[in-house]
Amino acid sequence: MGKLFKNSWALFLGYGVIILAHGLQGNLLGVRAVIENFNIVATGILMSGYFIGYFTAANVVPDLVGKVGHIRVFAAFASVASLSILIHAIFVNPYVWALGRFLTGFSMLSIFVVVESWLNDRATNRTRGKVLSIYMIITFTSLALGVLLLNFNNPKDFEPFILVSLLLSMALIPILLTKRKPPTFKKISSIKIKELYKISPFGTVSMFCTGFLHPVIFTMGAVYGALMNFSILEISLYLSLITISGALFQWPVGYLSDRFDRRIIMIVTALLGSVFSILCFFSVSESPDFINLSSDWKNIFQHINNHRLIFYIFISLYAGMCLPLFSLNLAYVNDFLPKEKFVSAGAGLQLIFGLSAMSAPFLCSFFIRELGPNGFFVFLFIFQTIIGLFGIYRMTRRASEENPDNTFTPLPRNITPVGIQLDPDTGVDLSNPDTNKKS
Repeated sequence: MGKLFKNSWALFLGYGVIILAHGLQGNLLGVRAVIENFNIVATGILMSGYFIGYFTAANVVPDLVGKVGHIRVFAAFASVASLSILIHAIFVNPYVWALGRFLTGFSMLSIFVVVESWLNDRATNRTRGKVLSIYMIITFTSLALGVLLLNFNNPKDFEPFILVSLLLSMALIPILLTKRKPPTFKKISSIKIKELYKISPFGTVSMFCTGFLHPVIFTMGAVYGALMNFSILEISLYLSLITISGALFQWPVGYLSDRFDRRIIMIVTALLGSVFSILCFFSVSESPDFINLSSDWKNIFQHINNHRLIFYIFISLYAGMCLPLFSLNLAYVNDFLPKEKFVSAGAGLQLIFGLSAMSAPFLCSFFIRELGPNGFFVFLFIFQTIIGLFGIYRMTRRASEENPDNTFTPLPRNITPVGIQLDPDTGVDLSNPDTNKKS
């Protein structure tokens, strides 16, 4: 482990700083959008811009890396990401911000592809599990700390935007000064959506629904808090708890999914997530939106609302049930595949995730507009419940299968198909670039 850090400290440091800035940026924009009284649907559109850029880049960046190289792509798009946040500070307009979010999403995907390619190059079959663990720890820790930077200054001022730009620019230094030769990169093919559905209807539908859940949590979560008149400290605290809880629950949930029928664990976590989303709804609502309650019940909710700790507990438990779903979906689909197809299946599932992610914040904004701020939790409840109910249905249609080549691997939500190769279960020979070619 010490040798791994010695050889890759610059890469890990630069990546950590980038994620630190990334954790601050998205939530900063959500809070500022509410302060500026942006239309809630316009806010949803600008938040969706990030995922449109992210998944547009997925089809462009691999070819670009092959043509101009890792270092040029990284330097160019880290600069674009730094520039895009300054656009938000100068032009306070939801449609300009939507363009800025598109540029940010495009740039971040480019950065992730380059970083994960480099990590693959530095890992061996013996060490890639450790590399992936370090990558995940840095991702979740930096995201949690980035959210806490919301307290750096008033989101209405320009200083927080400057801080994001500075962090992104600083992240360039250790990575661009690395002595290691950039890796060889081969574009990864993906299994088509139709084929994935035939392989695993439940895994495919669950991943599609997960694409509505995770982006909304990490983009509209700050918007929700601001609409509910949470303080900046309260918003940053519960968003950090979401990130930390999501990371911590990956291991016990994954352990259980390897011991028992993986579908049961997916169904239980999905339905428990539904329960906790409703508990979150009631724990912060003095007079729950669109529900007529007696004065006695309103007094009860008023009492609960005065104790924000209850909300923190419920939102942490919700994140613990929801955020492992991405890794559970990958593991479940891989249960039906030989290991040489794990990476291409992961690329296909990423595409499915992206199709829903691009519209998720936009659709959630309609729920908030029509049902009030707590429409946020109604939106989450719907897709959590769909996963659970569809899983129950699929258990009546198909027997359980075990794949000795596959186990659950905790993964950060921003990982790309290139990063999925770090999973020891994939069987990819990282010393041979030809293994990235279509099998």
